[in-house]
Amino acid sequence: MSNTPQSQTLGIGDDPSQIIQEHDSGRPRWKSVLLVFTCTLAMITNLASSTAVPVFLPVIGADLNIPENQLQWIVSSFSLSSGCFLLLMGRLADLHGRKKFFILGTAWLVAFSIGCGFAQNPVTLYILRGLQGLGPASFIPACLGILAHAFPPSRARSIAFATFSAGAPIGGALGTQLGGVLSQYTKASWRAPFYLFAGLSALCAVGGALLIDPDLPSTEPDTRVDWLGALLVTSGLVLLVFVLGQGSLATQGWKTGYIIALLIVSIILLVMFLVWQYYLEQHEGTHRPPLMKLTLWSRAKGKFAVVQVIAFFEWAGFLSWYFWAQVYYEDYAKIPPVLTALRMLPMTVAGGLCNVFVVLVVSRVDLVYLIVFGTSFTALGALLFAVIQPSAPYWAYGFPSTIVAVFGGDFVFAAGTMFVAKVTLPHEQSLAGGIFQTLTQLGTSFGLGISTLVFNSLPGGMGDDAPLKAYQAAQWTAFGMAIVCSLLAALFLRGVGPVGIDERRRNPEVEHVADEKS
Repeated sequence: MSNTPQSQTLGIGDDPSQIIQEHDSGRPRWKSVLLVFTCTLAMITNLASSTAVPVFLPVIGADLNIPENQLQWIVSSFSLSSGCFLLLMGRLADLHGRKKFFILGTAWLVAFSIGCGFAQNPVTLYILRGLQGLGPASFIPACLGILAHAFPPSRARSIAFATFSAGAPIGGALGTQLGGVLSQYTKASWRAPFYLFAGLSALCAVGGALLIDPDLPSTEPDTRVDWLGALLVTSGLVLLVFVLGQGSLATQGWKTGYIIALLIVSIILLVMFLVWQYYLEQHEGTHRPPLMKLTLWSRAKGKFAVVQVIAFFEWAGFLSWYFWAQVYYEDYAKIPPVLTALRMLPMTVAGGLCNVFVVLVVSRVDLVYLIVFGTSFTALGALLFAVIQPSAPYWAYGFPSTIVAVFGGDFVFAAGTMFVAKVTLPHEQSLAGGIFQTLTQLGTSFGLGISTLVFNSLPGGMGDDAPLKAYQAAQWTAFGMAIVCSLLAALFLRGVGPVGIDERRRNPEVEHVADEKS
């Protein structure tokens, strides 16, 4: 790593590419900038692959004769694999090379995106979408480890992580917009977006091969993999995400027999995983290392765990707000999908500006203020829809909600990933990133499941003719989840300090824990 002093703070007139060069390990400026761009493009591709498909589900259904009640599997199969394998893939990337897993994951996404584009029947498409999700599960945790390794704590790291975080709103917007345009105006119809994802992934794979630093051997003396733990946690997460996504869609809702049974099995598997990890960590040296050391959650006096819980509830609230805002426009206000997308577009601009703001202040502002401020704004965005008046103009409720709701998601992701990178050891970076990403995925499923349950619990709260109160109740649920984040941050994150703090002003709460027992 570079020995360049890291006492500067980011100024308005600073050149980000110059800052990146100042703090990396002798990497040319252009290579550092392109490295960050490659990881950001990977995040954009990941989100686009997820958000684009719901836009053209009716087109797929008409072309392949898929019943409406089975279309959701095209979305769910991707979410299941991309979200539930993050922990295992993060651990493998730490052990066997983040560059390898980045290239493998992006190349995998190329192959199966093309496969989805050529699918001729529903079953093939379901399977290919599930396999497609393994690509992001491999390269997203690797990205976090790559950036943490390439840029030591400095202004450079702040810029790198904030830029990477900006890929989420950009990818979400591009997926939504391009998915609709390509499926409607190209000869390939719904197959065209999959070809686009393949092209973007190929660009990431080439960029990764040329720009990412060579993998270094793992510093862990025992590189054996806890396959039993991997089986337990992956199986438990798959069942849990399935239940959260399908509970409200089952024939008898959450009372359906198989939903209850699978929920119980998922909890048992996850408890068994935690017990097994505790056993392995207590008998370290006589057994293979655990997949995830439970003591990791106690880092920074337990604040690592708090940040993970905040990420869970923030994504639960933010994605619930996003989902029900779109449903309100399309199903209640009867606004066409293209115009709905335009109404949600300011979120992308606000998201990009949020990440610029994070870069400017992350080395000066205490983490607790960023999180409380951001999550409170997500709550405000949900509140505006919870009290919305259909007769009011878009500028009264919809526009300000779209501007403020994204603050929490971007602040928590950018600052949260920087915090996680700072309090974990070098050989844990991708695993810790995988945990963070897993919690956001689980939070999304949890939020949508709970808010849907609330929506359907109101009289007439099902279908396109649901009353206004049902939509408002779903948004009140999102509001409550975001407020939980604000309270958790205010109570438990005090004293952390700026996560982008310069090395000459290190804070003991978030200082690297290299001297801790690993």
